[in-house]
Amino acid sequence: MKQICSLLLFFLLTVSCTDPSHDSSVEARVDSEHAGMILVEATGESTTLGTNDAAAASNAKPAMKVKFAYDFSISKSEVTRSEYAALMEKNISIASDSADLPQTNVTYYDAVLYANARSSQEGYDTAYSYSSATFDSEGNCTNLDGLVFDPSQEAYRLPTEAEWMLAAGEGWNTSSAWTNVNSEYHSHPVCTIGENDLGLCDLAGNAMEWVNDWLGNLLDTTVTNSVGAPDGGTLGQRVVKGGSYKNDPSNITLYSRGDIYAVTSATKAEYVGFRLAFGSISTPLWVSGAGVSLSRVSVVATSGQVKSVTGTYHTKLVFVNYETGNLAYIDFSNSTLAVTEIVDTLPVFHPDISPDGKRVAFCTKVEGVSGTSEVYVRDLNATGTNLVKLNVASAAIPRWRVVGADTVIVYVTDAGNNKEDAEWKQKSTWQVPFAGGKFGTPVKLFDGSYHDGISEDGSLAVTGARLLRANVSGKDTVWYNGEQACNASLSKDSTKRTLFLDFGSETGKTFVGKEYATHERLLFADSTGKLIQSIAAPANYTFDHSEWSNVKNVAVATVTNTNGAHSAIYLISTVDSSLLKVAEGDELWHPCLWVAKSNIITNFDLDLDSAGVYMSKTYADYIESMRYKMELFWQYHDSLTVLIWGSSRPYRGINPMMLTNEFAINMSVACNDITMAARFFENYFLPHCSKMRTYVISLDFDLWHESLWDTYYESVPGYHYDKNHDYWKSGIPAELPRLSVDAWGGNEINRETNKIYNGFVGISNGSGWENIDMSQDSIATTIKSLYEEKLLILEKLLKLAQQNNIRVIGIIFPQSPLYAQTGMYGRHGLTRSYAVEIIARAMEMQTEYNNFTVMDENKMGAHDYTTAMAYDSDHLNSLGAVQLTTRLDSLLKTLE
Repeated sequence: MKQICSLLLFFLLTVSCTDPSHDSSVEARVDSEHAGMILVEATGESTTLGTNDAAAASNAKPAMKVKFAYDFSISKSEVTRSEYAALMEKNISIASDSADLPQTNVTYYDAVLYANARSSQEGYDTAYSYSSATFDSEGNCTNLDGLVFDPSQEAYRLPTEAEWMLAAGEGWNTSSAWTNVNSEYHSHPVCTIGENDLGLCDLAGNAMEWVNDWLGNLLDTTVTNSVGAPDGGTLGQRVVKGGSYKNDPSNITLYSRGDIYAVTSATKAEYVGFRLAFGSISTPLWVSGAGVSLSRVSVVATSGQVKSVTGTYHTKLVFVNYETGNLAYIDFSNSTLAVTEIVDTLPVFHPDISPDGKRVAFCTKVEGVSGTSEVYVRDLNATGTNLVKLNVASAAIPRWRVVGADTVIVYVTDAGNNKEDAEWKQKSTWQVPFAGGKFGTPVKLFDGSYHDGISEDGSLAVTGARLLRANVSGKDTVWYNGEQACNASLSKDSTKRTLFLDFGSETGKTFVGKEYATHERLLFADSTGKLIQSIAAPANYTFDHSEWSNVKNVAVATVTNTNGAHSAIYLISTVDSSLLKVAEGDELWHPCLWVAKSNIITNFDLDLDSAGVYMSKTYADYIESMRYKMELFWQYHDSLTVLIWGSSRPYRGINPMMLTNEFAINMSVACNDITMAARFFENYFLPHCSKMRTYVISLDFDLWHESLWDTYYESVPGYHYDKNHDYWKSGIPAELPRLSVDAWGGNEINRETNKIYNGFVGISNGSGWENIDMSQDSIATTIKSLYEEKLLILEKLLKLAQQNNIRVIGIIFPQSPLYAQTGMYGRHGLTRSYAVEIIARAMEMQTEYNNFTVMDENKMGAHDYTTAMAYDSDHLNSLGAVQLTTRLDSLLKTLE
């Protein structure tokens, strides 16, 4: 321990303890109305988020200046265990000597619930709303369905990152904080090591802290009243600030925005706590890659709620964010629901998703307005790649169809109103093939602009832009008694139902049986134009932009409030007339809903809520990564010859595509250990990998003190389901590989990232070996009984592999050589003297088990992996992965 402290003190002397980031000194005083709070007079002040330091993490660059036009209050200290237990009514016995310790091991959701509880207790409205809560077996909240933050409320909440930075930057000093120099690797009572210039405690240490913001990209600009990103992107990552009792002071910076691994709302750690803020934020600004916005679009429905309407998680919603002018979409199969905007300067209206769900067509002119319009198709991804324009004089309101084996787009030459018969017939309806990312040759279908759909058999076409017109078997007619109608849409199934909106007309009132306002009811007509159904809009709203989805009995529409703003999007079930609000915003236009049509023929009685569901609502990025690895496994289990298994070290450090004579997949993920290596080998790999010859595992001795399966994977339903079916040893259901892909969670971007190199995900550059992280006391992990148990598990694995003629290669991955100057073996602990003993025991197993080879690439720090090959203190970057994989490839050739 003395060696560690000496090294850390040396680092402290060589770095600056202060980290100024403000333009002026901030005034603050005790908030007499809110106990334990400091009122920060922030109006007119500014702070800086992030840094321009080239060596900083990418999520902390560039520096972004934030100004304040409001004051706020912030807790003097982190919320303590006694405060948390008292307010949350936790039946917990707290010892007197721990009552003032910071409350840690809480998720972001736990902190939100605490903030709401304090608001309610003191008679305030709450800053957070949600529809339901999910808790794990330990009582932590792991999900808040439909969570929405309202910054306008005078309420308790988590501080924004900007608020935290402004408060923490006044007297920031890591030498007056509980860090691994002085903490002895445990938390301490709050406010026992000094205060900063505002009278706040423990911002630089003791417990790392949740703040309110999603983790989004910073911009090189100045923003007023920033409340962070509008969502957490594909991973749903959150911002945590400050250092903790586990961190080296040299690694604690004011601008840092994350932890060792990705932090999501359901993440918890024994060193992460929180403090509260109080006050409303006037004119808040959300900051994203699309720029700065006064508004945001919120996803207010869960994937499960959407599935209850559409029948599947694989549902996509595209719409126009009229505030930004961008096309936006939500993929409800993602583990984290977020709105993605495709930033572009093109006008965009009436988007329609392709039958395979991978592309979107749109036009540049809105329905009801005459004039030249253009039709484009682009990929439905974050950047809208492969944009292609239809090269005709004018095209509007594109709609995809499948005609035989061909995919086509129907469009009209003009989207103006259709009231005047002669004028309307000057317009026309066309169809153009689309294949291989290119348009074919257009073919004319009708005179007149039938832009609201053509039936599957081509016998019916409709349009509604003043009049509800139909082409029935080649003959033009006007439906709905010639009364005004709009927003028509023809169903994409054999029922040939047309939905539309009207203006409270006599025909509609007679059918409904009472009067109603313009657009207040969604009307449905059969294939002859006869009214058959009506659905009312939500109270105090009217419908607009109504459209059928691509599946039977499901529609989508926007609603407008009393001010005429299109403030929400609803899914509509025509089976029971139910409505589900899925998104809220200021101006949401032209929704299109796409639902994946399953082509699975179920020959087995599988539970679709469990089979292949290798994700859980207790979301973490490594659980998601493991889900993609299981997809890889079921896809290639009968072809692979080498399987790579281990922690984040081989995940980043072994590229299976470089193994020249083998077909390999890398199933490594963060939070993995030798127990899981043995479990999966016995239950999945031996029964199902008939061609497997080599099993490559990482020997992460500094992680052997943890039980990672129980902590992270035990609650995942797919693994339980496999176990209950004896891991399918009597035969793999034909549907299982497909179900593993179609199940809830994940997204295509992350899937592609994890699968493109057969499971290897490389990282470029990094901080090198220099900044070592010591997240455990070197003495804390020398519990010999645990290590004896793990050695027995390794030996059992080797014996089982030997009996089945499978080689096992155990790799000790390189870590920073600087650990050799401490008493610690590596990042996660273990005394060096005991590490030598454990490594020797593993080496000895090579004698008893001739199928076992140890690759010691660490050599207790005396290795030849340069700092240019290191991402951080215990991970290789892509350059290091090349060196290690090349050596593994050479070893495999010698063992043939």
